[in-house]
Amino acid sequence: MSRKWRKALTLSSIVADFSAIEARVLSFLAGEQWRIDVFKDGKDIYCESASKMFHIPVVKNGINGHLRQKGKIAELALGYGGSVGALKAMGALEMGLAEEELQPLVDAWRQSNPNITRFWWDIDAAVKKAVLYKTATETHSFRIYYKSGMLFINLLSGRRLCYVKPRMGINQFGSDSVTYEGTTTGKWGRIESYGPKFVENIVQAVSRDILAYAMKTLRHCFIVGHVHDELIIECSPAVSLDAVCEQMGRTPPWIKGLLLRADGYECEFYQKQ
Repeated sequence: MSRKWRKALTLSSIVADFSAIEARVLSFLAGEQWRIDVFKDGKDIYCESASKMFHIPVVKNGINGHLRQKGKIAELALGYGGSVGALKAMGALEMGLAEEELQPLVDAWRQSNPNITRFWWDIDAAVKKAVLYKTATETHSFRIYYKSGMLFINLLSGRRLCYVKPRMGINQFGSDSVTYEGTTTGKWGRIESYGPKFVENIVQAVSRDILAYAMKTLRHCFIVGHVHDELIIECSPAVSLDAVCEQMGRTPPWIKGLLLRADGYECEFYQKQ
């Protein structure tokens, strides 16, 4: 066997990803302290969310454990302004929730997360002001401004989100709405947006920047790919999985205070676990 193939056979893979990265970033940006404390204490966000919503203790595979599923579906569907339709799209009815439970679930989640709900509408108001008056404004440490026919949102990392030719319009509910040009269903056209959707853009962009920072931190490793919040590293079996996860979980200096955690596993070739 050649030296080249002997060397190849000694390689293994480490797959590491962030734990609940979007939920952590959203909670941090909105200042939803009870959620930040959940991540700090290493608790189950689905159980704690259900507990907060229903005002009773919820323990996985324990007391009121059946409510964890409701907490999970709410967490997955409602963080960016989703309502009954989002719950259905996430499979709420197939999971055993009744139709009449859905709206109360939406209401309970929003009441339990007042700072996140406020974050949506603060961003919404700032975007509308920037577009309507072609000016600059700021909220939650984000500078939002209109310039040269574009809407910009400055991110904490120094990057910017850019929306092409924004303008005010009226949505299907008869309320003021911001639209901009972009691709939808494979065609160029106008896209309607609002506060929670802009928040989703912001949170996912910040999460992407955190992943980029982690890749720079781990640049001494042979990173062969990344998928969403996941890094795929080819390395010697002697490389420490714990060390990789520790380095990946370091908080960037531009978002001090955010609590990150990375988990991973080792395998002979890339696979989901």
